[in-house]
Amino acid sequence: MEYQVHTFLNGIRLLFVPSASAISHACFLVKAGSRHERPEDLGVAHFIEHMLFKKTKKRNTNQILNRLESVGADLNAYTTKEYTCLHASFLKPFLDRTLELFQDVSFNSVFPEDEIIKEKGVVLDELASYQDQPEEAIYDDFEDLLFSNHPLGHNILGTINSVKAFKKENLERFIKENYRTNEMIIAVSGNYSFKRVVAIADKYYGSLPANEGIRHIPQKHTSESTNILSLKPISQAHIVLGTSAYDIYDNKKPGLLLLNNMLGGNSMSSILNLEIREKHGIAYTIESAYSPLSDTGLFTVYFGTEREKVDKALKLIYKEFKKLKSQKLSEVQLKKAKRKFIGQIALGEENRMGLLVSMAKSLMDHDVIDSLEEVFKKIEAVSNIELLEIANEILDEDRQTRLIFSPID
Repeated sequence: MEYQVHTFLNGIRLLFVPSASAISHACFLVKAGSRHERPEDLGVAHFIEHMLFKKTKKRNTNQILNRLESVGADLNAYTTKEYTCLHASFLKPFLDRTLELFQDVSFNSVFPEDEIIKEKGVVLDELASYQDQPEEAIYDDFEDLLFSNHPLGHNILGTINSVKAFKKENLERFIKENYRTNEMIIAVSGNYSFKRVVAIADKYYGSLPANEGIRHIPQKHTSESTNILSLKPISQAHIVLGTSAYDIYDNKKPGLLLLNNMLGGNSMSSILNLEIREKHGIAYTIESAYSPLSDTGLFTVYFGTEREKVDKALKLIYKEFKKLKSQKLSEVQLKKAKRKFIGQIALGEENRMGLLVSMAKSLMDHDVIDSLEEVFKKIEAVSNIELLEIANEILDEDRQTRLIFSPID
């Protein structure tokens, strides 16, 4: 896909992706997530994301929220372990308005104490709601188990005690250390000239002072396999098993993405869905996932089922693991798997906002953005021998950590 990049003197980069669509998209991406938090500030990255919509030097909450919604635009934000992202979709005439608002909330928020107190209640409710959704809570607990005593493990929302303790200085310190201008990207997709987009962005971002603050760097994580059974007041069992995996820079990443898609990716014809759900009728939902991070990765398999069927489901899953570890795919099977995965990636390009954010992350992490053709080449280059090696490494039963939420008698 065609794109252009402009770098301002303060290090902020502008990514522009031309589009003929009547709908424009923009995002503001900063490499500041929960993994960058100090031990006493768990959840502060996500809390800041909430507080960005509260008050700036010139706007109150209603003015912030109505700035884009009053013209029919959609504004939202999210926090991950490594990023904070603001994003908006809007009609073509409102690019200036959107980029100005991103700049205002990201650089001019004042974090009033009364709003901090109110937002603590909102986040504590959000934490409580996760406990009512075991299929969500189990992922957080699993990551805490796998990345024990490391920022990668804790819940992005933080803990009850850490959220209650937040003060204005906690938020300002995190921003000073982690909202670094050389790790910020403004991305725009729309029917504009590159010259116009640069001019608008320069008006709001070009003269901002550079910030390359000293970031708190946590220790390297270590993980050991373990099995935990946790009794919960729930009606069915929920299970996650998995292990640490390849980071975003690893040459084996395309292979594991392909293997994951075959095993339990986003389709009803995945290996695990056909075996566990369709053939044996054990689980309504079974899926695998691979999430590469900057210095590690996470591979998981999740399913929910009746308590008495857990052991059978696990045996069937490990049986499929064993097949992938011992039997090299035929050329026909490999071609079929690649064709399916490539088709899904191509269809994913229809999600313009998702694509724009993905391109911004790629620029942040690699300084380049692969074209769709280059992505396909990397997938096509994966051999059946490489898939066999990856399966033996990632699907090794001795490496798997397992967490089970089981109903109380």
